[in-house]
Amino acid sequence: MNTSPQRLAKWIAANGYCSRRNAERLISAGKVQLNGQQAKHTDLVTQADHIKIEQQRLLAQPRRVYYKYHKPVGIDCNIKPSDSASLYHVLQSLPERVFAVGRLDKDSSGLLLLTNDGLLCQRLIHPDFYHQKSYRVCVDKPIDSRFITHLSQGVSWQLGSKEYRSRPCDVQPLSHHEFIITLTQGLHRQIRYMCKSQGLNVTALCRISLHNLKLADLALGSLEAIKGECLNTLLQLVEPTTTAAIKG
Repeated sequence: MNTSPQRLAKWIAANGYCSRRNAERLISAGKVQLNGQQAKHTDLVTQADHIKIEQQRLLAQPRRVYYKYHKPVGIDCNIKPSDSASLYHVLQSLPERVFAVGRLDKDSSGLLLLTNDGLLCQRLIHPDFYHQKSYRVCVDKPIDSRFITHLSQGVSWQLGSKEYRSRPCDVQPLSHHEFIITLTQGLHRQIRYMCKSQGLNVTALCRISLHNLKLADLALGSLEAIKGECLNTLLQLVEPTTTAAIKG
């Protein structure tokens, strides 16, 4: 690990505890201590510092691991140990502590990346990086060229007092009720709201790719370790001049 001082949230993420965004939330909630004192977002840390999260010592960085998971409909990405439908129980089946990169709604299925690499997570989900995610979508009414054009150019929708707008994206029709859409942003229930803005409701939604990762023929509910060239390509997002630390 880099021995130069780093912002606390970045350090926590690099140690594989959680994503950088969740680390910032833990700091804001007062659940992180640095050398016996409540931590601040501006704190800089090194290996010499003593960090506790929810009264547990943050240990040295574990071996980084990467898995593909084919999430079924009904699995909730919220981490709730008391909920039998929570992704928590899938994560507990793995030998390492990992977390999901981004999320899928409970009523959606498809590809999730599970890892303990907080820096990779940050690079993949941060909106500034425009990484592509593709979804196969079914809707309740026939689609036409007008629908495809509007979604491709970007549409707007209102939630409460806030208005949202989708970035231009690629939309490829598959049938009268099905299409593939490739996004570079991840707003809450975005595809469902995009379709609803055009008078259609989503009946099925499956993520089929994330950056260079493909769902392919991974069975529903299955996990698969990411290895070899696929992992090397993925890690170039954070280590562009090196090869993967894990050989497959």
